[in-house]
Amino acid sequence: MYESIEIETDMIPLGKFLQIANVIETGGMAKWFLSEYPVFVNGEREDRRGKKLSFGDLVEVEGVGTFKVVSES
Repeated sequence: MYESIEIETDMIPLGKFLQIANVIETGGMAKWFLSEYPVFVNGEREDRRGKKLSFGDLVEVEGVGTFKVVSES
């Protein structure tokens, strides 16, 4: 199961997405967080905070949960 995270744009950087999903407190924490904790985008390990996410992408953060990028309703 996953938690849906709504975004207002077509794409969003992974670092900003992690902030919106309340995984990190500030965008400045993204680089450190991605170097210390396994994060997977659509099943592939990702460590780039600038990785662009779009609707339908699944983001799995080990020990935290799985999130799906959805459009604003």
